[in-house]
Amino acid sequence: MRRWPILMGTILWLTSSLALAVDGLVVVQSSHSVAATVVRLQATVEQRGLTVFARIDHAAGAAKIGQTLRPTALLIFGNPQGGTPLMQCAQTAGIDLPLKMLVWEDAQGKVWLGYNDPAYLAQRHGAAQCPVVGKLQAALAGLAAAVSAP
Repeated sequence: MRRWPILMGTILWLTSSLALAVDGLVVVQSSHSVAATVVRLQATVEQRGLTVFARIDHAAGAAKIGQTLRPTALLIFGNPQGGTPLMQCAQTAGIDLPLKMLVWEDAQGKVWLGYNDPAYLAQRHGAAQCPVVGKLQAALAGLAAAVSAP
């Protein structure tokens, strides 16, 4: 019985470090560098039939103005099959579409992948009951898991 609290504490710590939602942001630790994670993300997005609209290297942008920034990149992607139903529930959701994922390296050298939780976005736009939200959540969680896995 003494092991039960230790086991539960360990499980809570592991799950909080693997996927954590704060203010609508879902964050997953990646097993790869930022560059490799972004390459894997773009390849997986394209394999799943989604369109990549932009790939933004924020660290390169910082370097252009003489500033430094740890590796940080944003991939913007999506398709009308996911976005249109959400906008049919709340047209203002278009401000948050297409979808995007941010990949960054923290001060300890760990790499993270983060994205907006579709449930948070739906709630923000008054469409919490929109039927497509669960599908978007599952798709993004699956994408993040596939990309960040060893």
